[in-house]
Amino acid sequence: MVIRVHYDIEKFRLRDSKALKKVIGRIIRDAGMKQGTVDLVFTGDSKVYEINYEFLGHDYYTDIITFNYNSGKTVNGEVYISTDRVRENAMKFNVPFRSELKRVVFHGVLHLCGYDDRTAEEKAKMTEMEEMYLALSYSG
Repeated sequence: MVIRVHYDIEKFRLRDSKALKKVIGRIIRDAGMKQGTVDLVFTGDSKVYEINYEFLGHDYYTDIITFNYNSGKTVNGEVYISTDRVRENAMKFNVPFRSELKRVVFHGVLHLCGYDDRTAEEKAKMTEMEEMYLALSYSG
């Protein structure tokens, strides 16, 4: 598996990318998928808004956009994360930025593994899984 981390913003770097990559691998294995290449792109609101508008036709800000390039059961994709939006959501939900960032990354990987969040039931399942993997990320 190759997980590449890209930074499109200054003054932001992951401190625990090795542990994050380990949990990402676990998510993929738990979903019965094979590990391919996943690009995590940490950027700002303007870039994610631009992508959201250009590729999805959505005229609003979001914390994450996931592009799925899977080949059969092999997970491949790009995950764009707005650290601005993650920071704002962390304050809104009164959680540490680091936890919210991990939750959003796991959310994107779950999308790559075929999970969706269009219905209330799907959202509840994804939230449950995000929480489980977040707890796992802190337990080592």
